Amino acid sequence: MTYTSAIIDLDGTIYRGDSLVENAAEGVRTVRKAGLSTLFVTNKPIDRREKYCEKLNALGIDCSSEDIITSATASADYLSAQHPEREIYVIGEDALVAELRAAGLKTTSDPERAGTVIASLDFGFDYQAIQDALIALTENDALFVATNPDRTCPVDGGEIPDAAGMIGAIEGVTGQELDQLIGKPSNVILQMALERLGGEPERCLMIGDRLGTDIRMGNQAGMETVLPLTGVTSTADLEESDVSADHVVTDLSELAAIVENGQ
Repeated sequence: MTYTSAIIDLDGTIYRGDSLVENAAEGVRTVRKAGLSTLFVTNKPIDRREKYCEKLNALGIDCSSEDIITSATASADYLSAQHPEREIYVIGEDALVAELRAAGLKTTSDPERAGTVIASLDFGFDYQAIQDALIALTENDALFVATNPDRTCPVDGGEIPDAAGMIGAIEGVTGQELDQLIGKPSNVILQMALERLGGEPERCLMIGDRLGTDIRMGNQAGMETVLPLTGVTSTADLEESDVSADHVVTDLSELAAIVENGQ
């Protein structure tokens, strides 16, 4: 099998916090030198694509905004295509609001006007947000979507709570489950990525540090999956999980052998 493209995660795979993961830049250069098209796909919705691009360039990885899909941009694309008329109550950071508005969507702080509630990582999440979501979902019959399902996000020195905390609180209070998950491992963001790359999933590498999102999505699509042990997944997690990667590597320096065997 000849690989033609690679989808690459960011947090825990390329960097942790503001620090480049060891050999990550080398791994990206190896993939590109072999002629593979690369696309960075992140579930983290708290910055716009341009900010992630600036960060990658500063870390020595060439990038343009077109090389990145975030769960925020995917959410904006999905909602503008499927539900453009609905006003959106946003539980999330300013970058998510900006992406939604850039796609021509309207946001609202009034739960009684909301046709959609979107849940995401929100550093200001509070009781009022849960109450507003309760009104929108149970009294206004709003659509319930989420950017990403991650429980935690890797940072320098450990992990912080991610969107799963907000989603779980809303589901617990309202008794309603998500109508649509948009980020990894959802088919929504997968199809957006494949359209951007223009290749067959069987000839695409999925490279990411999370079994439940990166590797699960890659396996479901029939991709060759690569899990570096540089993020949140430990060897103990590998033994306990029902999801397994085709390749488990110490870091992205080992991509050279994988790509070479696929040529």
